[in-house]
Amino acid sequence: MKSALKTIALAAAIGLAAVSGASAQQVRVGFAAEPYPPFTSPDASGNWQGWEVDFMKAICAEAKLDCVVTPVAWDGIIPALTTNKIDMIIGSMSITAERQQTIDFSDKYYNSPPGIIGAKDVKFDATPEGLAGKTLGVQVATIHQVYANKYFAPAGVTVKEYQTQDEANNDLAAGRIDAVQADSIALTDFTKTEQGACCDLKGTVKDDPEILGLGVGVGLRKGETELKDKINAAIKAIRANGTYDTFSKKYFDFDIYGG
Repeated sequence: MKSALKTIALAAAIGLAAVSGASAQQVRVGFAAEPYPPFTSPDASGNWQGWEVDFMKAICAEAKLDCVVTPVAWDGIIPALTTNKIDMIIGSMSITAERQQTIDFSDKYYNSPPGIIGAKDVKFDATPEGLAGKTLGVQVATIHQVYANKYFAPAGVTVKEYQTQDEANNDLAAGRIDAVQADSIALTDFTKTEQGACCDLKGTVKDDPEILGLGVGVGLRKGETELKDKINAAIKAIRANGTYDTFSKKYFDFDIYGG
């Protein structure tokens, strides 16, 4: 975990302080302390960038919040929220019934289906039958881990769990596993890199709203009604005034908001 001074300096460097002055409410925004392009990734100077960083800046500015980015290990990000180490999560976290038992969520701010990628020269479907006998990599503490253990493991698929998505992608590129399941946008972005050129998208998995959720929302502590109302109003406003579409077009040629 970065020290408070380093975190504040990082926030200032990337312009995440939406409003200056003592009157602005300071909010510690947590997201996973690992690259997850095109949503979040550090540049060569360690400054965070990506679609979700732009989203964060937009809603913080709209809601007049002084937002300080606070990177947290993904598998500890919900405990960090519930123990008041951060104030909200912006990290491609799906709104699921299981998570709603512990934390609250804003309205959806994007939605995309999980996908599976594998080596280009190996043909298989993104189904339990297509992956039977193969090894599938997933990140721990994600909807993909839960989904893979429910649908793929019983069909004879070996589910290998990783602390970060990067580790799973690296093992796939090195040929140590056969496939990876994650957000289809993030996986497609990986296949466009030099390392990920080995692989292609095999398809998206069959939907299960109970596990996969109802889109991605901002994670909030239960009872934080005032903050939740500000975030929901900000999401609605940037969708209506064109800000959301403007920064989204820098990354996508489709509507990431989804159905």
